[in-house]
Amino acid sequence: MADTPAPQGIESYGYQQELRRSLGFTDLLVYGLVFMVPIAPFGIFGGVFQGSGGMVALAYVLGMVAMMFTALSYAQMSRAFPMAGSVYTYAGRGIAAPVGFLSGWMILLDYVLVPGLLYLIAGVAMNSLVPSIPVWLWLIGFVLLNTVVNYLGIETTNRVNKAMLIGELVVLALFVVVGVIALANGKGRGFDFTPLYNGHTFSWSLAFGAVSIAVLSFLGFDGISTLSEENRDSAKAIGRSMVAALLLAGTLFIVQTWVASLLVADPDALIRDGDPNGTAFYDAARTAAGGWLATLTAASTAVAWGFANSLVAQAATSRLLYAMARDRQLPAFLARIHPTRRVPVNATLLTAGISLVLGLYTASREDGITLLSTLVNFGALSTFLVLHVAVVVHYLVRKRSKDYWRHLIAPALGFAILAYVVVNANIAAQRLGFVWLLVGGIVLAGLVATGRRPRLAVAETDAEAEAAATDATAGNATTTTTTAANSTATNSTPAEEKQ
Repeated sequence: MADTPAPQGIESYGYQQELRRSLGFTDLLVYGLVFMVPIAPFGIFGGVFQGSGGMVALAYVLGMVAMMFTALSYAQMSRAFPMAGSVYTYAGRGIAAPVGFLSGWMILLDYVLVPGLLYLIAGVAMNSLVPSIPVWLWLIGFVLLNTVVNYLGIETTNRVNKAMLIGELVVLALFVVVGVIALANGKGRGFDFTPLYNGHTFSWSLAFGAVSIAVLSFLGFDGISTLSEENRDSAKAIGRSMVAALLLAGTLFIVQTWVASLLVADPDALIRDGDPNGTAFYDAARTAAGGWLATLTAASTAVAWGFANSLVAQAATSRLLYAMARDRQLPAFLARIHPTRRVPVNATLLTAGISLVLGLYTASREDGITLLSTLVNFGALSTFLVLHVAVVVHYLVRKRSKDYWRHLIAPALGFAILAYVVVNANIAAQRLGFVWLLVGGIVLAGLVATGRRPRLAVAETDAEAEAAATDATAGNATTTTTTAANSTATNSTPAEEKQ
C-alpha cells in the first residue's frame, strides 16, 4: 500500500499549511545528524570515560538502544499526528491537551536552553584557540550568524546543514584512520575490548550512570519531528529518518570513542581525576598524531557545536514555540510566519535573544556548562517518558491496536530504561527540573482561570466537543446548538482566528 502523503494531515486538524514543504527524507536525515553532531563525543569524552570506568563504547551502545525505543515511539506518533510541535503535539493529542502543554513546557528546558549551551561550549572552545577574542564575543558572533541563516529560510538552513555535515565527517574519518594507524604502530595501548567491557570495573549502575552523560550526544534526533509541516514526503519519512539518523550517529559515536579510549595515555588517572578542562579527546588525538590533530579536533568541535548544531537547534526551538503559540498556549506573536521566507520569524528572533542572554549569563559562572547540560538532559528525558505513555494511550487504549510490540512492549521498555536514568540523574538537575514543572503547572492554572484552557484545534474527543458546546450554549441561550458548536470549533482553531 502506498504511503499517505503528509500534506493532507494538517488541514484535517483545523490548521492552514503555512510553512513551506520542501524537505525530503535525505534532508531530514541530514538535519537529524547535524543536530546530534557526528563528532559530539569530542567535547564530553572525558566525562563519559570517567563515568563509565573506561567503557565509553558500552555507554554509547546502551544509550543508542535506549534512544532507539524512543525513536520508535516518535515514529508512531509522527504518523498519527503529522504536525510541528514534537512531544507537545503528540502528548496533547495522544493523551490530553493539558498534558501536552506540560510536556511542551518541559521540553522547553531542552529546546530553549540547548542553543545557549551550544553557544557557550563553542565560545569557550574558540577562546582556548584564540585567547585574544573573549568568550562573550564569540558567543554573540555565533548567535548572529545562525539567526541570519535561519531567517533566510529552511532551504538555506538545509544547504548549510549538508556542507557542515560533510566537514564533520571528513574530520571524523581522518581521526579514525590516523588513530587506527597509530595503534597499529604501537601508540596507545593497542587493540582490546575494554572500551566495550572491562570486568574489573563493570557494574550496571556504573554503566547506566554513564548513559545519563552519553545520552547528551543523542539528543537532537527528536528535532526532526518539529519539521513535520515542512516534510514533502509521506508522514512515515519522519519516523524513518529519525531511526536512520540514530543508527548512523550511534555507530559513529561507538567507533570514535573506541579508538580514542585506546589512545588515552593514562586511563586510571582519567577515571580517578576526571577531565576538568574537557581536553581528554584532544589529548588522545595528540597521542595519535601530534598537535595538529589535537587542534583540528578542538576547532571542529567548536564550529560543530557553535554553528552547525546550534543552527538546527534554533530552528527546532522556533517550530516548537510556533506550534504552542498557534494553539494559544504561548503569546500569539510567536505564531507569525514571514510572508516570503515562510519561517516563524518572531519565534526565531526570540530563540536567538534567549540564547544570547542565557549564554552571556552562564559564561560568567564557573558551573555554567554543567548547569545547562544537566537541565537540558532532564527536560528531554522527562518528556520522552510522556511520549512513551502517549503511544500506549493513543494506539492501545483509544485505537484498540493489536500491534503489541510497537504500541505496548517497545514503549514500556523505553520508559523503563529512561526512568532508571532520570531517577539516577544529577540531584541539582532533578530539583531545578521539578521547579520548572511546578512553574508550568502554575502557568497552566492561570490559563484555565482566564478562560484559555489548553484546547487543540479539531482533534477533540467527542466528550470534550459536547462539553464545549454545552458551555457555549449556556452562555448564550438564544444561540442554537449548532451555532454554539461552530463557535466552539472557531475558538479552538487559532490558525483560522489569527487570519
